[in-house]
Amino acid sequence: MMKTPISSVCSLFLFFLFCTSDSTLAMYPVNYSVSVVLNFDTGFGKMGLSCIDMALSDWYASHPNYNTRLLLHQRNSPSDVVLSAAAALDLIKNVEVQAIIGPASSMQANFMINLGGKAHVPIISFSATSPSLTSIRSPYFFRAAQNDSSQVKAISDIIQAFGWRQVVPMYVDNEFGEGVIPYLSDALQEIDVRIPYRSVISPTATDDQIEAELYKLVTMQTRVFIVHMLPSLGSRIFEKAKEIGMMDKGYVWIVTNGISNVFGSFNSSFVTENMQGVLGLKTHVPDKKKLEAFRVRWKKKFQQDNPTAINVNLDVFGLWAYDAAKALAIAVEKVGSTKTFTYQKMNVSGSSNDLERFGVSLIGPQLVQELLGTSFRGLSGDFSLVNGQLPSSTFEIVNVIGTGENVVGFWTPENGLVRNLHSTKSISRSSASNASLGSIIWPGDTSSAPKGWQIPSNGKKLKILVPLKDGYNEFVNVTYDTSTNKTKVIGGYCLEVFEAVRKALPYDISYEFYAYAKPDGETAGSYNDLVNQVFLGNYDAAVGDITIRANRSLYVDFTLPYTESGVSMIVPIEDSKSKNAWVFLEPLTWDLWLTTGCFFIFIGFVVWVLEHRINEDFRGPISYQVGTSFWFAFSTMVFSHRERVVSNLARFVVVIWCVVVLILTQSYTASLTSMLTVQQLQPTVSDVNFLLKNGDNVGYQEGSFVYGILRQLGFRDEKLQTYNSTEDLHRLFQIGSTNGGISAAFDETPYFKVFPKDSPLARDVSRAILNVNEGGQAKKIEDRWFNRHSSCPDPNSKVSSNSLSLESFWGLFLIAGVASVLALLIFAGTFLYEHKDMLICSDSEDSSWKKLCDILKQYDLKDQKSHTFRREGQSQIGAESVSVEQSPQSTPYTDHGHSPKGQSQIGAESLSVEQSPQSTPCTDHGQSPRETEPQQFGEIEPAIELAQGPRGNQ
Repeated sequence: MMKTPISSVCSLFLFFLFCTSDSTLAMYPVNYSVSVVLNFDTGFGKMGLSCIDMALSDWYASHPNYNTRLLLHQRNSPSDVVLSAAAALDLIKNVEVQAIIGPASSMQANFMINLGGKAHVPIISFSATSPSLTSIRSPYFFRAAQNDSSQVKAISDIIQAFGWRQVVPMYVDNEFGEGVIPYLSDALQEIDVRIPYRSVISPTATDDQIEAELYKLVTMQTRVFIVHMLPSLGSRIFEKAKEIGMMDKGYVWIVTNGISNVFGSFNSSFVTENMQGVLGLKTHVPDKKKLEAFRVRWKKKFQQDNPTAINVNLDVFGLWAYDAAKALAIAVEKVGSTKTFTYQKMNVSGSSNDLERFGVSLIGPQLVQELLGTSFRGLSGDFSLVNGQLPSSTFEIVNVIGTGENVVGFWTPENGLVRNLHSTKSISRSSASNASLGSIIWPGDTSSAPKGWQIPSNGKKLKILVPLKDGYNEFVNVTYDTSTNKTKVIGGYCLEVFEAVRKALPYDISYEFYAYAKPDGETAGSYNDLVNQVFLGNYDAAVGDITIRANRSLYVDFTLPYTESGVSMIVPIEDSKSKNAWVFLEPLTWDLWLTTGCFFIFIGFVVWVLEHRINEDFRGPISYQVGTSFWFAFSTMVFSHRERVVSNLARFVVVIWCVVVLILTQSYTASLTSMLTVQQLQPTVSDVNFLLKNGDNVGYQEGSFVYGILRQLGFRDEKLQTYNSTEDLHRLFQIGSTNGGISAAFDETPYFKVFPKDSPLARDVSRAILNVNEGGQAKKIEDRWFNRHSSCPDPNSKVSSNSLSLESFWGLFLIAGVASVLALLIFAGTFLYEHKDMLICSDSEDSSWKKLCDILKQYDLKDQKSHTFRREGQSQIGAESVSVEQSPQSTPYTDHGHSPKGQSQIGAESLSVEQSPQSTPCTDHGQSPRETEPQQFGEIEPAIELAQGPRGNQ
């Protein structure tokens, strides 16, 4: 009976003991040893430490129930890499810290990262931004800051927006400066921007060394500089640049966030005097109100802890330090207080190396995972360690004006350059305007964007190379003076064009021509060798009759051509004017002649069909009708036909045919006139394959690249002849290929200017060439140098007349044919409809052929109902005498299809009137039943025929 109370008491005791231990843990949280390795002798180190302290105190004050606390161990780490490595080694070996916050620089971080990886101790840096640290690929390194490579895309977008083609990066000679250059080079290469020079400044450079490097930059054309270095060295660069005039108009200075993020630490008077007009990229902090509240608290605490520190301002590195400490506190709490915080000693026997004797943190791997999974909204914005570092975020584009900075735009990874963060419209990448970035004041207190380059102002003239030619001095005239033993550049078409282009440039350039010749006056090499001299940098440009070729464009830049360019074949011409007796047949091709003749016959037939029954001009004997049809059709060619056309359908056909004939005759006349009067110049050779097949000799200008092209086409060396002047070319043509001359010549038609690869001057010169061409000045120069010596007719004025073919007129024939067929169909339909009774009343036993013959016989008869015959009869009734024959009954038709007539002649005007009082029944001859009905005399419809002398049966 006593067991139950005893067990209850034991249970209560154990519960009380558990609660007591849990309360004890809450009252006495477990301390995690972490260290802060910074240079506390500098304002940067003091700012970082104060931000870390405030982060931990703020976090644990708002989370008093946390079971863990970070216990900071401070180690002063000067800029010396060895001393910082020794401090880290001491902390890992003797203090056994679980994490290290720091160091400040990328150089110090390199060795410390390796120590952390060996001891499984996370290294968290808020200021080591060099991309080279990423290559170490240690899972124990965390960059609580933005990688410097994240800003190269923003820099390239700015450069592309303003159209600059060359930039010079200036960076410090250490891991911080060198780490970003490969990424910057790749970004600039994507937008086709060239880096002609890299200015590397030693971190220990003296003022004289800095000044010497800047003077070297002054002698170059590029005026866009990207500065990537620490503020201590950067301030000295700008001070010296101001002294030697590199902060004047025409210069562009862009600084990375290594300087822009700490603008506040610069003395205001220094900024006003030395950095006006500088553009910079600055990390954007989104929550400005929260930042200002923290800034006030930090300023107060910092002054209490560091009363002697002056000119120390809070910047984004302090915010990253604050967020890094907060992230570490959260991660440690997630690991928990029940874990073992000790190191596991490594069993390394017989070794006295400290690097091998220190242990390995047991919670290191778990702490790494918790850090990677930690995210929150910090002072600097959204905090998360993606792949061990802060992801790319927004940059502010700031412009130094007065004592401060003005935000002129933003750059975001999603939209690129934007005027404000609420806009999603990115700036045009081909735009050279700064309007979308707001108002920018450039060095020299100017608001117009610099062009990014200029001719050096140190008195150096451009060295321009000119080719030496044995002939064709109109292009480039270079002579050798025997009295002075010097080669002089006299002038020429190409040089005069260059001078006109130079005057069209918006700025002045000084230059000096150099002949590409040896001391004895001979040419120093081929045109390829001349181009190579520009590529090697021995000359600034080359001017002359230089042709652009694919292999040359790999090494130099060509301007736009100021005349047409290419390779031309020159051949003799012959006058092909026709002088034979049959030249009148040549204007039309045989198929057009044949088609035209067939249509004349066809139109004559159509008109005969439409006019035969109602027009006396198209009746009579067969031979007469055929002759009349042909005569009528062909006379339309000269519009001399005299026969009347009374049918509307025939008139319709004739009008359309006359239009066709008019066009044909006019075209024939024009073509024949051209053949007989205009000079016809035709080339003797029009195909290169013809020359190869016949084995003819061809020529080319000595020293020209055309030789290589001819060899590729298949011409052998023995078939190639060279010439140096127009006189040589004329002589070779006169001799002919069979006598050692040539049948054709190949020559280049070049006119380009050559500049070094990616030279900004090439673009401006090309634009000036367009202005010269559009203004007509280039044409005047060409006329002045070439037309005054011209004795050959202009080949562009020659007319090459070809015979007219059916392809040019088939549409006209189609219209005429369709109109004629349509008229025939309408006539046939009307005729058959009027005489349908002949088909209906015909004996059903009659054959189709007999019916067809009856229809044709009926067609051959006069259409007595036609108004043409009625009008003639009525006009003659009122004449002097009329003979009227009246029969009580109509007479059957004869075999010829004509009704017998009574004739009465009254002098020259005899009229025969046939009148049938009644019709006979339907006969085999095809009369309609209506004609068989008896008619009253008053209903007789007379047919009056004007007899003009004896005629045949009609």
